[in-house]
Amino acid sequence: MGTSGRLSVRPSAWLRRRDWPIHPDPAPDAETPPESRGIQAKLCDVDERALTERLITYDTSSPEGMQAAAAFVYGWLEARDVEVKGDEHNGLPVLAATVGARTGPTVVLHGHLDVVPGLPEQFEPRVEGDRLYGRGAYDMKGGFAAMMCAVRDLAAQREVKVHLVCVFDEESDEQGKRGTDYVVEKGYLGDFAITGEPTNLHIGVQAKGVLALGVQVRGRSAHGATPWLGDNAVVKAVDVFRAIESLPFTRESSDLFDRPSISLGRIAGGDAVNRVPDHCRIDLDIRYLPGQDPGQIIEAVGSQADVDIVKVFHREPIVVSRDNHFVQVLQEAVSKVTPLRDSIAVGRDGTSDVISFLNAGVPGVEFGPSGDGHHGPEEWVSIESLDSYREALVEFVTLIPQRAQEPPGRLPEGAVPPLDGSRGCKGGGAPLDVNLKIA
Repeated sequence: MGTSGRLSVRPSAWLRRRDWPIHPDPAPDAETPPESRGIQAKLCDVDERALTERLITYDTSSPEGMQAAAAFVYGWLEARDVEVKGDEHNGLPVLAATVGARTGPTVVLHGHLDVVPGLPEQFEPRVEGDRLYGRGAYDMKGGFAAMMCAVRDLAAQREVKVHLVCVFDEESDEQGKRGTDYVVEKGYLGDFAITGEPTNLHIGVQAKGVLALGVQVRGRSAHGATPWLGDNAVVKAVDVFRAIESLPFTRESSDLFDRPSISLGRIAGGDAVNRVPDHCRIDLDIRYLPGQDPGQIIEAVGSQADVDIVKVFHREPIVVSRDNHFVQVLQEAVSKVTPLRDSIAVGRDGTSDVISFLNAGVPGVEFGPSGDGHHGPEEWVSIESLDSYREALVEFVTLIPQRAQEPPGRLPEGAVPPLDGSRGCKGGGAPLDVNLKIA
C-alpha cells in the first residue's frame, strides 16, 4: 500500500501564490461520524466543468503557468480538507494528496497538467454544446479536474486509500527521471494506478513505446549558384525520412495495433540562402509496438547512409493483462455508469506516465474522458463525459471492497519488479542501451 507524507512542502514561490476559491465546501454534518458517511454526494460548488475551465486558463506550457496551476490545485484541495503535499522535481511542481483508509487496498489516480504550447486564445475556454474547447481540455486538464472532484467525493469513505498525483513534465521529451518517477520513489504507490489520459472512456491496457530520435544528416556544401557541386543535406534528409518509413519494422502489427507510426516532427538545416546546406537535423517520433526491439529500430535508422543519431528519448511500451482483477472491476464500474457504452480494453497509440508505476510493480491503465483534437488547434472534451468519468472513478473505488480479492503481494523494498507479467503488468519492450549509435 502506498505510503504518504514523504513529499516535503517546500517554501516555493508557487506554494506561496495560492489563489484557490474563497468558498470551500460546506462542512459535513457534524452529527454524522466520518466512518458512516460513505461516499459523499456531489457538493454544489464542486463542478468538474468549471474546474476544467479554470485549469485551461493557466498556460502550463511555461514554468510560470505550471507554478500558478500547481498553487491553485494545492489550495483547492487544502480548502476542502484534503491532505496534500507539494514538492519540486527538476524545478517543476509535484503534488500528491491522500484520502480514505489508512490501510487496505490502495488506488493511485494520476494526472499531468503540462500541455504543449498553444496560441493565447487557446487558453480561453469556450463551450459549444457538449464541447468544452481549450488547450489541455482533452489532454488532460478535463480528466484531472474530474479526478480532483472524485477525490473530494471519496474523502469520507474508509475502505480504500486513494492517492491523487499531479505532475507537470509528462509532455517533455527529455530523457531522465520524471516527476512521476520521483513520486513513485517517494512511496506513492498502490495496488492499481489510473492515469487520466484521454481514452473516450475506454480502458487502455496497452500503449506503444516511444523512440524520439534526433538524426543528423551529412551533406556537402557548395555555392547556391552551383548546387550540382554540393550534396544538399536538407533534400537528403527528406529521402532519409522516406527510407526510414519503409523499414521492415514499420510493417509489423499486433493484436491491438495495426502498425507502428513515424512522424517527422522537426527539420532544421542550412545557414544561408545562397549556400548548399551541408547538415540537416530531423527529429523523429517513432511509436513502436509491444514486443518490438527498440535497439534494433535504432540500429536500422542509424544504418542509413550519412546519418548520425545524436539524441534518443525512450519510453517502454505498456502491457497490462485484460484479466487483471482491478481492470475487470474498472470495466464493471464504467459499465454501471455508462450502460449503453462498451468499456472495451484498447491499445493506445500514445504513451503515458503509467510506465513508472508498472516499472515499480504496480499495474496501471490509461482511462480518461471523451473528446478529440489533443495537441491541435481545436482541442475539446465532452462535458457529459467529464461527469461520467468522475462517477466511474467513484464507482470503481466503491466496488473494490465489494469485489475483494487478495491482490498479488507487494514487492520487497528495493526489489526489481518482474517483467514476466506475474503482477499482470510489464513494460512491453526490450531493454534499451540509450547510448547505442549515438554520435
